[in-house]
Amino acid sequence: MKVIIIDDEKAMHLIMKRMLSKMVEVEIVGSFQETAAAFSYLITHEVDLIFVDISMPRENGFEFATRVRESGRELKLVFVTSHKEYALSAFEVYAYDYIVKPVESERLQQTVQRAISDKFAAIKIKKSEAVSFAVAFNCLGGIDIRSEQGVMLKWESSKSMELFCYLLMYKGRRVSREKLLEDIFHGAPPKSAEIYLNTTVYKLRKVLNLFGIKENLHSDSKHYALNLTQVIVDFLYFEEGCKRLAIINETNMQQAIELEQLYAGALFGDFAFPWAKSEIERISLMYTNLVQRLCDAQINGEHVSSDFQAVKNLQFNHRYMLP
Repeated sequence: MKVIIIDDEKAMHLIMKRMLSKMVEVEIVGSFQETAAAFSYLITHEVDLIFVDISMPRENGFEFATRVRESGRELKLVFVTSHKEYALSAFEVYAYDYIVKPVESERLQQTVQRAISDKFAAIKIKKSEAVSFAVAFNCLGGIDIRSEQGVMLKWESSKSMELFCYLLMYKGRRVSREKLLEDIFHGAPPKSAEIYLNTTVYKLRKVLNLFGIKENLHSDSKHYALNLTQVIVDFLYFEEGCKRLAIINETNMQQAIELEQLYAGALFGDFAFPWAKSEIERISLMYTNLVQRLCDAQINGEHVSSDFQAVKNLQFNHRYMLP
């Protein structure tokens, strides 16, 4: 994962480099104190992830992000700022994430790991574009698994459901047993936690077996992973759709409306898992921004679709609000 840092404060360069250098998957390929030099670097170099401050002289972070988007480059931009109030504006230029200073190492690692997972998932999607999806994992507004025939799972174990969601967040990447024990079974005595994890994995395999995808749950003595081959995941589909529809106009209006309708509620519904807080907020902000852009496009367009009243009502709907 190739990363660059853009911040006018040298101290932030040192802080970010110190934390990022501890992540073995990260290669810091550049650091800049102003956006012009960074933009020139992007023209001739490959970069996966950009950490950029908002308040900078000459060109601020938002202006830089807009210029990057207009250039057609599909880069992941993460705003690192002291200003909480700019979060919604950040997603108007399709920010990948928004981190408030002072930056915490764990929060930074979450963002990096998600970016790595997304990169890995994108490669998987390209390899399986011709494959038909027989199973759907739905996590917007609730948590369920559905077959192509419409058969829906009834969860019998809350922990197997939580493990399912946790592994989904990693989009096919491996997760260590230690991490699972810490995040899902924290508070339990070590021996009991180990037994609970083994039992939960067994129950999740049984669930997946009902849909013929038991082998999608991979494990070894130290790691677990959920393979998403031949599976469609609603919140990943929603996120990809938002990326494709960065600009909404009459040519893609119907697609945008259908994408909005896909959002059945907050990620994981009423299950506010502590380890998923930042991701729940990120998807919610993404939805808020989609609705705003959709409303603006409808108002500015020559024609208003028959579905527009429903879209307008969303501005007053609880789904529109941040969790």
